[in-house]
Amino acid sequence: MKTACVTGSQGFIGSYICQELLSCGYKVVGIDNFSKYGQVARLHDNHPNFTLFTHDIIDIQSLSLQHYQFDYVIACAAMIGGIQYFHKFAYDLLATNERILAATFDWAIELFKHNHLNRIVMLSSSMVFECTSVYPTPEEERFHCPPPLSTYGFQKLASEYFCKGAFEQYGLPFTIIRPFNCIGVGEGEATNANQVSHGNVRMLMSHVVPDLIYKSLTIKPSDKLPILGSGKQIRHYTHGRDIAEAVKIAMESPEAINEDFNVSSDRPISVEELATMIWKMIHGDVLCRLEHLEPFEYDVQIRSPDVSKMRERLGFECKRDVEQSLPEIIEWIRKYYNI
Repeated sequence: MKTACVTGSQGFIGSYICQELLSCGYKVVGIDNFSKYGQVARLHDNHPNFTLFTHDIIDIQSLSLQHYQFDYVIACAAMIGGIQYFHKFAYDLLATNERILAATFDWAIELFKHNHLNRIVMLSSSMVFECTSVYPTPEEERFHCPPPLSTYGFQKLASEYFCKGAFEQYGLPFTIIRPFNCIGVGEGEATNANQVSHGNVRMLMSHVVPDLIYKSLTIKPSDKLPILGSGKQIRHYTHGRDIAEAVKIAMESPEAINEDFNVSSDRPISVEELATMIWKMIHGDVLCRLEHLEPFEYDVQIRSPDVSKMRERLGFECKRDVEQSLPEIIEWIRKYYNI
């Protein structure tokens, strides 16, 4: 039985990866300190092949994991919390995430030196392309576009250079997965996020999909739906199950050794289009009227990837369309907030 360690196993994307690997016969060791959501229950928690260590990855060396031999370490652990975090925690996103990365890679390198690890898989972010003007954006554009302006985007780019450095100095093989706008169930509110309101309307600042769903569920059909910015911002919404499947396929493939992959739906959708889609699912034929609010500084206008590399090298394409994904997310938001 193959064994994988998932850092940040109880997080949004991490939990999807754990479910995917367990369903495919892996033994999974999770490491998480519940710093983002607090103590949360995940579907994989009680699986017989899952072991959770409630621990801060920064202090990974104090864990007694010497008897484990991992095929893969999947590095998901990070301080992350949506666009509000980009502004509220500009320094911490650099400092804390650098400590997480250094601790993770120090540990992974030691495992590799003792033949206890085959490869590290790094979960990066589409924000490494924050300053690109090339669309759809291919993987190699990270070498050509200006560096990200946000500290979060810059740090995610740094995570990819951790992979490069660990391979060049120690020979540690890597695969970089760069998800674009993950959607799915389980994206709750961060414990240290500020509560933001517009008038009597509460806004969720974790990600745009839960925010639009929550507002659509809690305002009157006759009210305007507040959105940040013009609504013309372009995103590619990608289900967590697709991202998890891509991680498994890539980490098992020799074609993905020391390579990076954009993982995303190939469908561009504007925020305005998404808002209208969600509104119609909740309010039917009632006209969706938008109210445009001042955007955040780091609200990137276009994030649109080229996904041909994943398709051509690994034979993988994301299967779940946003319309198929939204009903389960709407239902989850209803239950989570007791609406």
